[in-house]
Amino acid sequence: MKQKAYAAAGVDIDLGNKVKATLPQLLASTHRREVLGKVGGFGGLFQLDLKKYREPILVSSVDGVGTKLKIAFTMDKHDTIGADLVNHCVNDIAVLGAEPLFFLDYLGTGKLEPHVFTEIIKGFARACAENNCTLIGGETAQMPGFYQAGEYDVSGTIVGVVEKSRMLNGQKTIKRGDVVIGIESSGLHTNGYSLGRKIFFEQLGCKPSSRVSGLKGTVGQELLKEHISYGPLVQALLKRFNSKFKIQNSKCPVKAFAHITGGGFVDNIPRVLPKTLDVVIKKGSWDMLPIFRIIEQQSGVPDEELYQVFNMGIGMVAIVAAEKAGAVLKFIKGRKHKAWLIGEVVQGRGEARVV
Repeated sequence: MKQKAYAAAGVDIDLGNKVKATLPQLLASTHRREVLGKVGGFGGLFQLDLKKYREPILVSSVDGVGTKLKIAFTMDKHDTIGADLVNHCVNDIAVLGAEPLFFLDYLGTGKLEPHVFTEIIKGFARACAENNCTLIGGETAQMPGFYQAGEYDVSGTIVGVVEKSRMLNGQKTIKRGDVVIGIESSGLHTNGYSLGRKIFFEQLGCKPSSRVSGLKGTVGQELLKEHISYGPLVQALLKRFNSKFKIQNSKCPVKAFAHITGGGFVDNIPRVLPKTLDVVIKKGSWDMLPIFRIIEQQSGVPDEELYQVFNMGIGMVAIVAAEKAGAVLKFIKGRKHKAWLIGEVVQGRGEARVV
């Protein structure tokens, strides 16, 4: 049969439809009872259960994976990228106390490769299921000539909900003397990869298959480690420590969270601080992951910049009342997350300092 003109131009609609036909099975594990309609409509339908909330506030976020994708391209490993994106987005709304409801993805590529598409979607579906978040829809765009061969880009949008009275607002609740708990990351997560790739592949002369002393896996495997989701942990902490209070206030033990993404400690923690208080983070107060020790010792990049570019082994921080710090730490560790007391709240100007 003669090839269609659009396919000859690089956009194979029939192939796209064939690949997308597998989506209902892939997305079944992410289904929530609030979802209406079927996958593939012009819009995803979600009926919010208003009986569960007095004043529901919808919380949304959108993000990408950045140049971590370059590692996936080189290694031809795409099953973790989708999970990276979902978990990043979940964490961004979790800091407000929000429960994720649904997620939508966008995938743009020059040529649709079925196995790559399937691996990415499986990653989305797995992470959505783990976060009790439905994958409600998405868009796959074939754009020949726009991307390098074998490359693609992904982004995602998440929508969650939080009761207005329980929405976290550190600017109103954080006080001098509160403490900062750091929760371990798995690695670089989804930030700092442009510098990370330069350090490992240019300065140190590594390849993704290289093995470096101190790392359990290859450099590529370490750099592709999945971004951890802290969403279920945040919800559990709020239920355990804050639920007896009718509203979120300064008496609640758990005051705020900050997701340590692009901007590191220096730019992310101030997002939740009052303008009259600072956070002081103490270097050496946590067990730094080997990959960050290598970066710190061999990159030649000043610490001041490292702690603004990378998470340095801490993917999320919680700001809590000092008298409850021990109980909160014990609870976090009981949920199989490593955590440490890494800093404190002091008088200041709404800044975060690493000393």
